[in-house]
Amino acid sequence: MKPLQTRDPFHVYIYTCFLSQLFFTFVFTVNLLYQVQVVKLDPFQLVLVGTVLELSVFLFEIPTGVVSDLKSRKLSIIIGYALIGIGFLVEGLFPHFIPVLLSQVLWGLGYTCTSGSQQAWIADEIGEDRASLAFMKGAKANRLGEIIAIPLSMATGFFMVNLPIVIGGSCMIGLAVFLSFAMREENFKPADREERISSWQSIKGNMNTIIHFTKTSAIIRILFLIALFVGFYSEGFDRLWISQFLNVSHLSDVMDGSFVAVVGSIQLIIVLISYVILHFVSRSPIHQHLRLIYVSLFIGSSVIIASLLGFAFSSLGAVLIAFYVIIQVTRSVMHPLEDIWLNKIIPDSSTRATFFSVKGQVDAIGQISGGPVIGYIASSFTIRTAIVASAILLTPVLVFYHKLLKKRKG
Repeated sequence: MKPLQTRDPFHVYIYTCFLSQLFFTFVFTVNLLYQVQVVKLDPFQLVLVGTVLELSVFLFEIPTGVVSDLKSRKLSIIIGYALIGIGFLVEGLFPHFIPVLLSQVLWGLGYTCTSGSQQAWIADEIGEDRASLAFMKGAKANRLGEIIAIPLSMATGFFMVNLPIVIGGSCMIGLAVFLSFAMREENFKPADREERISSWQSIKGNMNTIIHFTKTSAIIRILFLIALFVGFYSEGFDRLWISQFLNVSHLSDVMDGSFVAVVGSIQLIIVLISYVILHFVSRSPIHQHLRLIYVSLFIGSSVIIASLLGFAFSSLGAVLIAFYVIIQVTRSVMHPLEDIWLNKIIPDSSTRATFFSVKGQVDAIGQISGGPVIGYIASSFTIRTAIVASAILLTPVLVFYHKLLKKRKG
């Protein structure tokens, strides 16, 4: 990456992608471990924290998007990163359940302020054609930020588990201050009253179109059902895996930096393996054929279900790590295939963004409703039972993919 010498929006966008992902990953490498070891959250509280975050994002997504369109994309982005940073600081400085819940609301609200606004800002400032190049370079900058942040977080967390969270939050606020000077907003035109009415009518029209196609297309109904069941299983597992690993490896009382290094190393392995596999997948013909996509997603879901069961019943820490890596890498590879699938079956290109948004909202509904159930099972029985329940919640997607393969064959 070249030094930032101008306020050129293209370079500001790339550096924002890099720095924001660097700070996010710096925090999240140790975030769950901090909640388990320092805050001492029980399984139900762990899942509830994730549910509050998902619910905050779900509730604030549309209102903050409207504010961004009507007021200022730059202002929305700056406020967003500042709120995210404040949320991280609250969590890292006050190791108690209620402050951690509050922090999720703050950074969930901040995330929705930046989500979409950053992409809309750069498209306004440099045009759609050049923005496409910015998105590609921004994605690469994100990966670079992850790779750099993980070992840095490991080294910092070795001394104090909450230190990366406090530093990451402070840096995120610093990013907001930096953007207040570095960002230019010269081509943004806030919507006037007629455009606002037209926008709401357009949203309403798009939603009516989606409802119509959902009613008439079995494939779209199946896609949304799959998104719902993926949401059901994912929140509980994502929040409970470290607790299960600590129980099995008998490291629950270890407070030195060694376990921070273990968790960080796992995350780094996942990022590197995912990057390599996605590189080969992108060069394969899979993305050109729906049947190959369905087969790949069926196999991927089967691998995740089997790995969830293996993770639940394994009694060796190394085996647990192996299953966790398999699950996360498989999910990373499946995600772009799911996007390609949705993109291919959308009947009306004018509703493409809305279709993707609805799919994300359906997944969020699954996480919001499924997470507390898994958390209750973990608290009432065992975490192992909860992870088995997560595997069971995902199994219906195999039936759905089988139906899709039969339709495709027919």
